[in-house]
Amino acid sequence: MLDVTVIEDAEAAAVSLDPIRARLLAELAAGPASAAMLAAKVGLPRQKVNYHLKALERHGLVELAGERRKGNVTERLMRATAASYVISPLALAAVQPDPDRFRDQLSARWLLAVGARLVRDVGALITGATKARKRLATYALDGEVTFASAADRAAFIEELTQGVGALIRKYHDGNAEGGRDHRIVVAVHPTLKPEAVAEPEVTAEPEAMVKPEVTAEPEAMAKPEVTAEPEAVAVDSTPPGQD
Repeated sequence: MLDVTVIEDAEAAAVSLDPIRARLLAELAAGPASAAMLAAKVGLPRQKVNYHLKALERHGLVELAGERRKGNVTERLMRATAASYVISPLALAAVQPDPDRFRDQLSARWLLAVGARLVRDVGALITGATKARKRLATYALDGEVTFASAADRAAFIEELTQGVGALIRKYHDGNAEGGRDHRIVVAVHPTLKPEAVAEPEVTAEPEAMVKPEVTAEPEAMAKPEVTAEPEAVAVDSTPPGQD
């Protein structure tokens, strides 16, 4: 079982979002179970559970873990293919966010669009690397910092931008034969408080996104990014290889 997998197909996404099927996925992520075992847990007839399991299996969200005899019946034990799932923007390809349409480093919604692209690109890279049976070289840094004032936060952003920019100028070689392009994403945003999880937006100092300009190739990867702040995400998108 994978720790996390990305759902790129629209139909598979729709199947996973059904409340009953999502509950079955959660149960099967905890361990293999038969339709009869699941029926007792979710309060549905075994035939109904079987129907939902077949839909999940058709889209690769669950798989056969084994079989066992129970009286005159052979039960199929199913398991989830991953412990958790992420739906890629590719599942809504026609309306997926486009960070290049509106670039504003201090916009929380632009940061969200960049994050969505990160999910889409890394998900596609994982899919390709898995098929090629290669390792995907990636790196992420997640940290937390408490700023004493808005001025300190602004100064931090300025130094971070200059520092990452200097590294890019130092190591970028557009003429390198056989070189691989990498995308670097650095994000800074207020920490989401536990009690605020259900809230649509977190109001705090303006969110900031720092993204040094580096071209990204569909087949490239492995470069440390710098992230600051609790929920900061830094991931390099590249191709060959596998996670």
